[in-house]
Amino acid sequence: MRMILSARTMAVVLGIVLFHLPVFSQKSPFDISLEPVIISGLGGLQAYAFGQDQGKWLIAGGRLDGLHRRQPFAAFDEAGNNNQLMVIDPVSGEKWTAPLTSLSTALQEQLSSTNMEFHQDGNDLYIVGGYGYNASSGSKKTFDNLAAIDVPAVINAIINGTSFSQYIRQISDNRFAVTGGHLKKIYNTYYLVCGNKFDGNYNPMGNPTYTQVYTDAIRRFTIVDNGTSLTVTHLPPITDATNLHRRDYNAVPQILPDGKEGITAFSGVFQPTVNLPYLNCVNIDSSGYSVNNAFQQYYNHYHCAVLPLYSAQNNEMHNVFFGGIAQYYDSSGVLVQDNNVPFVKTIARVTRNASGNMAEYKLPVEMPGLMGSGAEFIPVQTVPQYTNEVFQLDAFTEDSTMVGYIFGGISSTAANVFFTNTGTQSSASNQIFKVYVIKKASAGIHPLNEQSTGSLKMQVIPNPIAGQFSVRFHLKKAAETRLSIFTTDGRMVESKTYPDLKPGANTVRAEMNHDATGGIYIVRIETPYEKATQKIITKR
Repeated sequence: MRMILSARTMAVVLGIVLFHLPVFSQKSPFDISLEPVIISGLGGLQAYAFGQDQGKWLIAGGRLDGLHRRQPFAAFDEAGNNNQLMVIDPVSGEKWTAPLTSLSTALQEQLSSTNMEFHQDGNDLYIVGGYGYNASSGSKKTFDNLAAIDVPAVINAIINGTSFSQYIRQISDNRFAVTGGHLKKIYNTYYLVCGNKFDGNYNPMGNPTYTQVYTDAIRRFTIVDNGTSLTVTHLPPITDATNLHRRDYNAVPQILPDGKEGITAFSGVFQPTVNLPYLNCVNIDSSGYSVNNAFQQYYNHYHCAVLPLYSAQNNEMHNVFFGGIAQYYDSSGVLVQDNNVPFVKTIARVTRNASGNMAEYKLPVEMPGLMGSGAEFIPVQTVPQYTNEVFQLDAFTEDSTMVGYIFGGISSTAANVFFTNTGTQSSASNQIFKVYVIKKASAGIHPLNEQSTGSLKMQVIPNPIAGQFSVRFHLKKAAETRLSIFTTDGRMVESKTYPDLKPGANTVRAEMNHDATGGIYIVRIETPYEKATQKIITKR
């Protein structure tokens, strides 16, 4: 599920990563501005599905509460289900609702579930899977359904108070039993990317009352829909238990450097060998997929609102991520690592250039609070877009273009609330933001997160440390490498040289000087070609 944080298999890490390499920044290709919108009486919602027509939104499913509680009886309870369809007009500030009770039980259950995968094709909104309560089993499950909704017809029916049941259809197929993934389309083929099948009642207390199976796959299919019947033709899936073992991530439509449509799966959880987010990404096109380990994403690891823009003139693909949850965040220009994976305010941009190289930049604007996880970016359909909903950045002729909205998501009172969560520390947000792209920013500079481009990628494990610890890092080339430990006032307490380490991933063991006292120390890795330091916490 998008918000399930499993018990950590590693020690909690809270480190501050400092880079003494040159700081590279980029003149921004654009800046971002947010403007709040208030709709009276609008409730909060997160992890929902949406479609739209003529500027009006159709909202289905999701949760009315915040981060799921740890108590098994309260986690994902029925009281938090969104058991109605909602229509929102963000321009007029109006909203309309209708209960699901006129639908079959199977449709009611799926359309009140959370973390469904969805994609709108023309007038039809296709919704796959989702996790919620199932009456026949008396428990929660991942639904094995594909629902099709005629968006304009349902919107009009809800506004006019008439029946809409004839405009919603549903079929069953066990290959659709997925939650926490994404449904996207490349040309005429649908891609159900990653996710998991979670059946039973969530219980993080060491007494599992559920089964959880990751799909480890990209499931592909086509749909033939004549408005009455749905015919699905499944294509051979792509499986990879190492790189596709992820959920609750961001899958974003792309225009690739060769001009073709694609999808990039950014980050997600959990890595097969450790309960931490992925830092790499998976690029998908009509011929297959590739894993990009040369790029590392440090911000915005869980599902959040994402804005995709492409400049054909520069052959650059930009992806802007808004808040959410991440293992890293920036604090006054310093990258902070927190393996509790907290809520964050970060707005960051990942850009792929004409050569296919990717890099991450932090924008100077932040979310106004610890929010964004489980939110969606809802585009303005009249702004120029490619057929896969990537915005045509070169077509923006004004200094400022309103490109869409961010709605809902989880709003948290503190960065780390999971281990103390009783339901009061976070809530489903009812906030709407207009999102503006500003092309002619007067002083827009976006600092490059240098680790994202393939530098040392240093990490200390565990942190805090007591005695021995490990340092993981990547080398560009074989080199003699020195590990040094300093006090905060610059006094060296330990130094060790490792001759001729191999290029790529390395792990070395080190130990604090027995005379060292508990407190803050600095670990530094350096070669003739690169250098990185990280603050660590020691205990005696």
